[in-house]
Amino acid sequence: MKDFIKLSNKNSVVTIEKGELISFKVDEKEYIHQKGSKGWRKSDDEMFPIIGPISKNNFRVHTKKGDAIQDQHGLLRELEYSLISLDENSAKFSKKYVKNTKVINSKYPEKSTEKELFWPFDFTFEKHFSLENNTLKIDFTIISEEKMPFMLGYHPAFLLSNTGKDTLVANDKKITLEEIYEAGHNAFPVLNTNTIILENSDRNHLEITTKNFHNFMLWTAVDNMLCIEPITQYTSYTDEKFSEGNMRISSGKEAFSVTIKVL
Repeated sequence: MKDFIKLSNKNSVVTIEKGELISFKVDEKEYIHQKGSKGWRKSDDEMFPIIGPISKNNFRVHTKKGDAIQDQHGLLRELEYSLISLDENSAKFSKKYVKNTKVINSKYPEKSTEKELFWPFDFTFEKHFSLENNTLKIDFTIISEEKMPFMLGYHPAFLLSNTGKDTLVANDKKITLEEIYEAGHNAFPVLNTNTIILENSDRNHLEITTKNFHNFMLWTAVDNMLCIEPITQYTSYTDEKFSEGNMRISSGKEAFSVTIKVL
């Protein structure tokens, strides 16, 4: 697989690096946080099969097949994408996991006590980019054993003006960067909605709409970028144990989508 793939449609160009969205330009204006800039070392990521700081649960998730060892936001991010299909304005990637396969944890030993991670269920995770005009749609499909417990989050980082003046609107309420800073590492919850608008102060606004997530969380510690993360469940402010009792249960095939539109 080529390291970099470009999709184009009229005045829009998307760049993908090994399944990671690293650029979305419309009329030559960038809307994605650039790797290497302050704030975060990546541009996008997925959180699966769990979301949140699982260290508070001794890195264990309780399932009917026994305890699984996971780390912050799950093990999917430790796997590599394979390119499944490609044309001028779309690309599909896939990750496959065989149950109980040990995966090296990149957070060990600096940020974790767990050297290896595993999950007691088979799954295939598909990520499909499609670009049309000024709109980028990202579809996620999870194919797994029936009754597999899971959480899912998408973790893109958007470029900001670096002025601290950019704002958001969700559930008819304005959200400032100051409020997001105050939430800290827990991230700021935006629950029970499928739409959020990023009001950029130096370029067009973005409308982000989702299907099947129903929630967002917002995180940043700097003025130049913001992570707007669709999530199936918000875990940071709770004392819930990580177990299938508070996770979604798969029917065998689950579909989710995120649409990013430049207004």
